[in-house]
Amino acid sequence: SRCYFFFFQAEDGIRDAQESRGLGDVYKRQVPDLGQYEDYIHFINKMPNKQEAELFGFHPNAEITRDLKETDQLCSSLLLVSGSNISKGSGSDGETQESKLVSICKEISSKLPKRFDTEIAQVKYPVSYSNSMNTVLLQEIERYNALIKVISTSLTQIEDALKGKIVMSEQIEKVCASILLGLVPDMWKKKSYPSLKPLASYISDLVERLHYFQSWIDKGPPKIQWLSGFFFTQSFLTGILQNFARKYTIAIDHLTFDFEFLQEPTNIQELQQSFEKPKEGSYIYGLYLEGCRWDFDEKKLGESFPKILYSTAPIIWLKPCEIGKESNFKHYKCPVYKTSERRGILSTTGHSTNFIMNIHLATDVEEAHWIKRGVALLCQLSDLSLIHISEPTRQAEISYAVFCLKKKKITST
Repeated sequence: SRCYFFFFQAEDGIRDAQESRGLGDVYKRQVPDLGQYEDYIHFINKMPNKQEAELFGFHPNAEITRDLKETDQLCSSLLLVSGSNISKGSGSDGETQESKLVSICKEISSKLPKRFDTEIAQVKYPVSYSNSMNTVLLQEIERYNALIKVISTSLTQIEDALKGKIVMSEQIEKVCASILLGLVPDMWKKKSYPSLKPLASYISDLVERLHYFQSWIDKGPPKIQWLSGFFFTQSFLTGILQNFARKYTIAIDHLTFDFEFLQEPTNIQELQQSFEKPKEGSYIYGLYLEGCRWDFDEKKLGESFPKILYSTAPIIWLKPCEIGKESNFKHYKCPVYKTSERRGILSTTGHSTNFIMNIHLATDVEEAHWIKRGVALLCQLSDLSLIHISEPTRQAEISYAVFCLKKKKITST
């Protein structure tokens, strides 16, 4: 907000911004010259009905983001209004809601792996003073075990209730309604990590996370850590600082992170083999840039390509160091969030449920430029299919069609 205050209060700030972006003569004069009534009306009529995003320092992609959010809100409202009833109705192919629910439950159950064996993990990775990552791993698998238990138990109860073995409670009925609507049930969310994904994408993401930690247990800690896969990301970051603090006998409150940016995280399995584990800190991947892109040749921030809202962030080396000894370079202090919602609540641990940390990204322009662009790093997207808007998936095309109908105010009879 402070950045925009100075932007609008600066003398000729908006006008200079428009001229530098070539938005035409209509923006060059903010106040009309003194004249007659007709002159003012003529001046107003020359103003465009639609204000360009660049007028306020935004990237043109901001208009796409706005349209997508409006479309998402519209479709979500229509979905909730339609409701669901497991006892009535049938699909176009004659499939009842009940049989559809059973099919979905069985499919989810078949994809979910068994809970982690904590006893084996504790033997292979015992609590160690010199290696806090063992404790981080044990805490992570306990959290995921709790989530798997809730999901598996609720799916079993649904099947039993539909067979008449148990009475369907109000809570289970809500889970059924959410599953039929393709939403993550609230019962699962209470034990889950933050996520805005629909049900199908959420299950795929969860399975990928579980496989990641099972691989850690079986094959040892990965050389490049998947930051997005951690349930409680702050514990992983604290573990890195704690290892450094205990190794060099430095108070952890006097430590912070320095950052080094490496290559693009393509073929991550091959990179896991070729990379050497850093002596200090950790390599991380799995972040996405919103509002800009990373120039891998220049190793700095660059403007987003047209119609591409998100881009992959590079592999980042988190290097612990004492406060005040970080690398000195022109940078943008980029916030890192777990989801694109960009807001959370302060938990009992003192950490935000969404905000993680700030990462210093190299740039050759003023920091205010990226603030106006709304640049942030995200651990996960609402749906990965929306990374490349230039090639929308079938679901995105439907969303755009609904949005166009809304704009044209076409009503069906």
